[in-house]
Amino acid sequence: MNIKKYGLVVLVGALFSMKTVAQTDIRVFGKDKNALITNKQKLKEKKGDLYTAYLALLTKADKLLSKPAYSVMEKKQVPPSKDMHDYMSIAIYYWPDPSKPNGLPYMRKDGEINPEVGDFKDKANMMNFAEDVQILSLAYYFSDDIKYAQKASQNLKTWFIDPATKMNPNLNFAQAIKGLNDGRGIGIIESRILINVVDAIGLIQNSPSWSKVDQKSVETWFSDFLSWLTTSKNGIDEMKTKNNHGIWYDTQKLCFALFTNHTEIAQQTYNSLLGRVEKQMDTTGFFPLELERTIGLHYSAFIIEPLMLVANMADAMHIDYWNYSSTSGKTLKKSTLALIPYLTKEKKWFTQQIKPFEDEEYGAPILAYASYKYDCKNCVDAIYSFNKKNAAESILHLTTLID
Repeated sequence: MNIKKYGLVVLVGALFSMKTVAQTDIRVFGKDKNALITNKQKLKEKKGDLYTAYLALLTKADKLLSKPAYSVMEKKQVPPSKDMHDYMSIAIYYWPDPSKPNGLPYMRKDGEINPEVGDFKDKANMMNFAEDVQILSLAYYFSDDIKYAQKASQNLKTWFIDPATKMNPNLNFAQAIKGLNDGRGIGIIESRILINVVDAIGLIQNSPSWSKVDQKSVETWFSDFLSWLTTSKNGIDEMKTKNNHGIWYDTQKLCFALFTNHTEIAQQTYNSLLGRVEKQMDTTGFFPLELERTIGLHYSAFIIEPLMLVANMADAMHIDYWNYSSTSGKTLKKSTLALIPYLTKEKKWFTQQIKPFEDEEYGAPILAYASYKYDCKNCVDAIYSFNKKNAAESILHLTTLID
């Protein structure tokens, strides 16, 4: 969950189109289904910050209607496979080695992003694609206006279905390190944004703009990607990681297994996540491997984010992970409550954080869920303290129950 990913939208008036279609049910995993249903009902009152966020959402969605769709065909360099349909990116924390004549192999500077990553557009394009279809699908869900589903459908088909533009279902060349490799398992962290895409598909699934053939096509894509995650060298390497990468790996795997109806894989993955948390969390609720990083507060929030997504996915499995406790007392609630004083600024962070923490992007979503899942009394006030205007207009208001 993350406000930046979920889109901060500017308030401008919007009108309902006459071309609407009634929706029956929604199939989401990373988002809180109950919150979406409740908020759609509350929007009939046309008041408060929830309605402000709704109008802002439609304004943003309207701007996307004429925007070209993203694809993996826009990168400037051809992947090692010579196939432009293969996704490619380079490692964000690796820089040219000044001690080497050609700078190769690149060297690591933890927490410092090499601006050269911007030359490889697939990562940014996938994030922008995911944000756009999320905004459009939410606009369709809350307004019932078919035009938003039509545009979301077009974008989804461009990324996953159209033979001329579709992405191949692998990340063989993600987060390559120049001079060392063509891609790494660690690059699988980049596809976490596809969890939002799965939910976007679920929000338009019953619209006239999305056919059963379309649904089957994307389910096949995600089934193939799930197979790649579990059998490829990069996938197996990432599966073996012990920090937030391992948890994000299982979170993606769980979501894609649920989406493609691989129920046995979903249950196995959920059990794997329980084991990871048991090993990685300490008795205070923090994750020592994240505290060691140069941006420890960032990564401490970044590891709770997927666990909250897992809690929503577990709801779809009729499991209460929000209140689950291991035999040794490891709980999502403990981790969340331990971090809250640092997100609300009641306490000063106690390990390295070499650059400013992004409150709205990484803090606000955790505080939003804590406000109603764990009865945090001051969490919503803290969200508003970051940026009152953005807080009032944030999609968080539409996807959680903080109103």
